[in-house]
Amino acid sequence: MYLEHYGLREPPFSITPDPRFVFLSDRHRDALAHLLFGIGQGGSGGFVQLTGEVGTGKTTICRLLLEQLPENTRVALVLNPRLSPVELLETICEELRLDITGKRGSVKALFDALSAYLLDAYAEGLRVVLIVDEAQNLSVEALEQVRLLTNLETPTQKLLQILLLGQPELRDLLGREDLRQLAQRITARFHLTPLDAAETDAYLRHRWAVAGGQRFPFTKLAVKRIHEHAGGVPRLVNIVAERALLGGYAHDSLQIGEQDVDRAAREALAPRLARLPRPRLAAVVAVVLALLIAGFVWLRPRPLPPPPESTPAAAVAAPERPPVVPYLEGDGLEARLRLAGASPAPAAAELLGLWAVRAEEAGIADAIACPPVLASGLFCVRGRGSLDKLAALGRPALLRLHSSEGEAWAVLLGAGATRVRLWLAGGRFDTDRLALARHWRGDYVALWRGPDFLAKVPASGDTGPAVDWVHDRLRERAGLEAPQTGPAVFDTTSVAAVRRLQAANGLAADGVVGPETLLALAARDDIGPHLRTGLD
Repeated sequence: MYLEHYGLREPPFSITPDPRFVFLSDRHRDALAHLLFGIGQGGSGGFVQLTGEVGTGKTTICRLLLEQLPENTRVALVLNPRLSPVELLETICEELRLDITGKRGSVKALFDALSAYLLDAYAEGLRVVLIVDEAQNLSVEALEQVRLLTNLETPTQKLLQILLLGQPELRDLLGREDLRQLAQRITARFHLTPLDAAETDAYLRHRWAVAGGQRFPFTKLAVKRIHEHAGGVPRLVNIVAERALLGGYAHDSLQIGEQDVDRAAREALAPRLARLPRPRLAAVVAVVLALLIAGFVWLRPRPLPPPPESTPAAAVAAPERPPVVPYLEGDGLEARLRLAGASPAPAAAELLGLWAVRAEEAGIADAIACPPVLASGLFCVRGRGSLDKLAALGRPALLRLHSSEGEAWAVLLGAGATRVRLWLAGGRFDTDRLALARHWRGDYVALWRGPDFLAKVPASGDTGPAVDWVHDRLRERAGLEAPQTGPAVFDTTSVAAVRRLQAANGLAADGVVGPETLLALAARDDIGPHLRTGLD
């Protein structure tokens, strides 16, 4: 089929969820961080709400969340919320594996059983989380029952953290007057918006690379048209891109242009207008006349009416913007480090999450130990360097920091001239470079993706795919000339180009293609996250 035609191992744009193909945009990472913080110390036992249009990735975020929850967390996941209050309680108890024999059908008996379980879990140091997917389908009565669950508490702490995931209708539902008690208990909200044009391009390239593709088939205009037809919704992006590939295969073409995408979108997304009832001629004439009259009236010049005095400025505000990353004064970093504690596991999990790495692909302990090959196609680099060096390499990095009470671990997410962006103690924030310098001695761990054959780095006289991969990037970034004839050979010219690349990235210019040099060569590849710039 078309896989061989495009040189793929598997379909790149299947709508079936596959964790290996997960692409996390900045807003997806922010949403995940929002939920993790809400479940942790930031939630305080209230509600956390995540909404988004169909196909924007809410279920994906939920799956990533489940994989990154601490080991002391117990989860009840409700996927079918069209339940009565008593059925909802039964489902929660079943998810938590409680014995409810003889208690079914009784709200009081189920509530008492759940309360006893939550108290026992609290005594054992466990945290219990209820996640309701498609929560916009909850009845008002079921929502009220969910609210009552938050009354289960000790004098100092709520016993149950509740996450509500749903479509935008959930926001409207929770805005009802009779549900204001529940709305007031929501401690964190995040609305997941579609991908922008640049993220759509990165999304397509990411999935193409994961599927084994080498030459990206879509032109720039084709990518733009995919984004326009799909509105940035990942599921629709997959549908249009998949249909466009099938069209290219049918026409024996390796390149997909904007006309191919338009045709694919018409076939995959357009409604079947042929099945609509045909309007009568008289009705058509009446509609046309009405439009002409309306157009004539509309085109007459008229003054613009002033806005009503009672209309607040916020009522005409722009659509929701992604949350602003807070700024932490340099003096506050010490307290944040003490709050984080000494364990590197949370920061390592955050770094793995940025690369959409699953537990079965690489574990937290592996990321901290940092073997050169972390998993198939996933490489790890441990080193020492300056912030300028990491900024040149351009990838997020795990940093070992030091406070007055010991060490702590953070993830470097961005670097500007005077500020840096960090993930630390469950949240993101910007702070001063000088503040980071006071607590960081240069130790870092970074990840990157590449072909498996890079496990053996090129040496003098070598040929083959690893040499080709290195040479392709040296030609782009270090002025290496292409060979005139025959296969590419790693020779003295290659070594000189490697030294130029190393010097430009603050590395030891020894001409050896080591782990840090491979990271520098892969720094501009589209696969995976990059450091944020322009923070100042």
